[in-house]
Amino acid sequence: MTGASRGVGKGVALALAEAGAVVYATGRTVTEDDFGAAERVIPIRCDHTDDKEVEAAFQRVVDDRGRIDILVNNVWGGYENMMEGGAFTWPLPFWKQPLWRWDAMFAAGVRAHYVASTYAAREMIKQQRGLIVNVSFWAAQKHLGNVAYGVSKAATDKLTADMAHELRNYKVAVVSLYPGLVRTEKVMEAAAFLDLSNSESPQFIGRAVAALAHDSEVMRKSGQVLVAAALAHEYGFTDIDGKQPRPLTLEDV
Repeated sequence: MTGASRGVGKGVALALAEAGAVVYATGRTVTEDDFGAAERVIPIRCDHTDDKEVEAAFQRVVDDRGRIDILVNNVWGGYENMMEGGAFTWPLPFWKQPLWRWDAMFAAGVRAHYVASTYAAREMIKQQRGLIVNVSFWAAQKHLGNVAYGVSKAATDKLTADMAHELRNYKVAVVSLYPGLVRTEKVMEAAAFLDLSNSESPQFIGRAVAALAHDSEVMRKSGQVLVAAALAHEYGFTDIDGKQPRPLTLEDV
């Protein structure tokens, strides 16, 4: 589980541990305190822009467990410093965007997914079994926020499709997973201004991953873009509050 120190990544780690998995949770600042009493979550400090740290993290998992069954790529860059010089730069047109944002999304996002998947795939191929989940979003299909965000999410979905093609003969499934409005720490800071009636907990995304991992025919979904809330209706799981959020569509977003 990459990018697990907070938000969706932390929620996925907790949900997978709840489902019985031993979860290695990476992040630049991740600690045991982030997961409370969740003994099945093992934090590994890892900067996913440093290939040596990534290699060491995966080697740690293999040394400890001898296998890797699931990889969830959630680490992402580009959300830092949305305020610059007193201006909110996130929605600006591309010619007014800070150039560092493009680099951050591809280095700490798309490339980080690619590198982590490389190390996971080598082990999964040996096992002839595995699941790689790339957390993505509707910005891949519709202008949301800014150009760099849309292009990087589209690249993530293309990464999913092409990796799935190359891994199909090894029985390793690769999917993109779209959350809805997730009640992350940042979202809850603005809760007074948001309609959270159809929102999702961070753990809900993890329950979607667990459902996919338990699906004996998950290869049928390999290469696809999946919506977490739609999977809840298909597999019958609920969010931590017992509800099943309504799946968003491209028109809704």
